[in-house]
Amino acid sequence: MTQASTNSPVLQNGATHTINFRVEYHETDGQGHVHHSRYASYFERGRVEMLRSAGLSYKRLEEAGFMLVVTEINVKYHAPSGFDDVLTMTTELTGFRKVRLYHRYRIERDGLLIVEGTTTIACVDHQGQPRRLPSHW
Repeated sequence: MTQASTNSPVLQNGATHTINFRVEYHETDGQGHVHHSRYASYFERGRVEMLRSAGLSYKRLEEAGFMLVVTEINVKYHAPSGFDDVLTMTTELTGFRKVRLYHRYRIERDGLLIVEGTTTIACVDHQGQPRRLPSHW
């Protein structure tokens, strides 16, 4: 289950994108909580859906030689979530420079803050060399 809404133009500073999704059983640990490593995947889902809502796709960017790689990730855990929970994640584009994108994430369940985080994304070519972001930014 994924629902999306865009609150402002996607590829400008301050743009936000929100999705809802259900936690799957395989994403939980032995205590029945979402395993901490899954939040990085959730953040990626938010970025992918944000681009998709703007009519872009990671796949097309990669085919054009723009590889978007995570260079830094920060996660702060506030409360647990578990199997079958419906989570709401807001992804915000907080900035971009020549070869970098900055995002902030907020994941909630019924208004309760579960996780917040940030990522720094670098744009590189197929050889791993820095490459200017495409003109969409």
